[in-house]
Parts: sequence; structure tokens; C-alpha cells
Amino acid sequence: MTTYWNVDQDLLPEGTERKKAVDSSIAQAAILLQQGETVAFPTETVYGLGADATSSTAVERIFRAKGRPSDNPLIVHIADTEQLSGLIQPLSLTPEHHQLMKIFWPGPLTLVLPVQTGGISPLVTAGLSTVGVRIPNHPMALRLLRSAGIPIAAPSANSSGRPSPTLASHVKDDLDGRVGGILDGGPTGVGVESTVIQIVNGQLYILRPGGITSEQLRSALPHITIHEPEREEISAVETPRAPGMKYTHYAPQGFMQIVQGGREDEVSAWIQRDIDAAKARGESTGILTFEERASWYRADLVIACGALSQPETIAQELYAALREFDQAGIQYIAAEGCEETGIGLAIMNRLRKAAGNKLVYV
Repeated sequence: MTTYWNVDQDLLPEGTERKKAVDSSIAQAAILLQQGETVAFPTETVYGLGADATSSTAVERIFRAKGRPSDNPLIVHIADTEQLSGLIQPLSLTPEHHQLMKIFWPGPLTLVLPVQTGGISPLVTAGLSTVGVRIPNHPMALRLLRSAGIPIAAPSANSSGRPSPTLASHVKDDLDGRVGGILDGGPTGVGVESTVIQIVNGQLYILRPGGITSEQLRSALPHITIHEPEREEISAVETPRAPGMKYTHYAPQGFMQIVQGGREDEVSAWIQRDIDAAKARGESTGILTFEERASWYRADLVIACGALSQPETIAQELYAALREFDQAGIQYIAAEGCEETGIGLAIMNRLRKAAGNKLVYV
């Protein structure tokens, strides 16, 4: 049975009955984590499914609840930098790491660092010699981490391969009855997961684009080379260095392909012809587009996923939009792509994985 706590993200002032209820809920969730159970909680990116990173029994519950492959590593969430001492090898932090932590922590940036042997369960790292660590920028997540007093391994709180949850209701849809508890703190902010980076030989590699853009990283570290992720899928026999690098993720249940091109009119015309053909075949149809273009299309379900003029809104609404297609039973989806600059790099990364890399350029 899953315990559900409805906790408002905007906590009321000290001394109110509401605050007492919030404190009690977080304390109960922390006790579950200390006992080796799993708890879903909001972060600034998406909802995470947390468990004690030092306990293999607890971490196994994450993989079992999600149906997640065991070679897919997990990110460890901590409340402050002091907790790094038990997780990573001594002297492994460079001046560049310290600069990134100073600027972006708490926040949606995960650092991949040499793991301290015996510090956490080997299931967290999937057999790698490194571990991804971050401090989330969400008041409820931080309070939960401080109350639990242990490092928490936490991938997204969804069934493996499904769109990540940005609402507690998404978590319930996927994992109700399979996890110990769910802390409902309202909608998340960024909407896509953290950026995962690794510094090797003085160069920074973005292993997974996310809430911190490559432009922000270049501004923080202008003196080092930054490598953006390749678009090709990782080999089926290679262990991924970071979450989300190997398997199809974020996928709706229906067929989906991405359509891009140099001219808006050509892209929209191609999408409408493609959707009309799917409709003629008897399939229910959906189009994922943006506020500026939603009126251009006809389909069983047209979703305006944010605005091109405010790409951060696309990231915030993406996963909920993919889930909406499932709720409507849509069988065939055409999704418009966006420019791969700023947060657009992360958006297109998630769309490609959701579509299984099916992309048409017109």
C-alpha cells in the first residue's frame, strides 16, 4: 500500500496548523526512507523515486517498482556538499567542479565523479567507477533529504520508459501500490531532468542535456572545452555513463515521429498530410506543436506544448503532453521539433528518445 501525503509546495508561515501537517508528512516520509522503503518526492525538475543509496535492498526496490534495467545508473541526491565526503573519492573535486557547485547547486546539474568504494550500494552505479550526484533546488526535496539524513538515490518516479512525472498524479498513475509513499508538492518547475556532466582531462562532457544549458556552462567555465552529447544512440552492449543514455525513454504508447525543416509552412504542410493519411487508415491522430502554431492543424488531439517564444515553457509541459496523448488513446503522433539551442537541446533529446529516434526532415 502506498501512503499519499498532499503537501503544498508553498509552505505557510511558522506556527500554522498547515505547517505542522507539512512537517509531519515530511517526517513520516523520511522515516520510510530510513527504513529502506521508496518515496516519490518533487524536485525542481521532475518527481523522483527515492531510496537509501547506501542500501542495496532499498535500491532494489527502485528498480523493481519502475521495471528499470539494472545497468542504468541512478543519480544520488544530497542535502549539502558535506555529504560528498562519503560518496566520492578524496581529492577528486577540481576547481572547475567547485565553480560549478558554487553557481548551480542547489539546482538541476548532476556531477559525475569517482565513487568512494563502499560508500553507496554498487547497484546505484551499475558497476561503474563513477557516481552522479546533485543537490536539488526544491524546498520540499531539501527538507526531506535533511530529515532523512542519508544520501538518496532517485531516478524519475515513473514506470521505466514512460514520460517522466511532473505531477504527483503522474506518479500515482504509474506506481501506486508499488512504492512506499508519494509526497505531492504540486507541479515541478523545470520539467526536464538535470543536466549530467563529467569533467575528464580538463574538458567538460555533457552526458545528458537538461535544466542547465550548455550556454550556462560555457559562461561558468569559459576557459575549458565543452562537448555536447552526440545524437547517436549508445551501443546496446555498452553500459551507459549516465541515466537516460541507452534505453528508449519518455515514450507515449502510440507511434510518434518528429518533423523538422527549414521552413515552417513546409513542416506544417507535411505534418498535416501525414496526419490525414493516418486518419484515413483508421488511426486516432495527435499533433504535438506550440502555441504559435496550434491553430494550423487538424487532428483528433492537437496539443500546444508551450511557446517557441518561451522555450522553457515547452520543457515544463512536455511530459504532461506526452501523457495526455496516452490518456486520449492516440495511436499516431506527429511532433514538431524546435531549435537545439539553450533548453531546446534538452527538449529535442527527450523528444528523440520518446520517438525512438524516428525523425523526418522536410
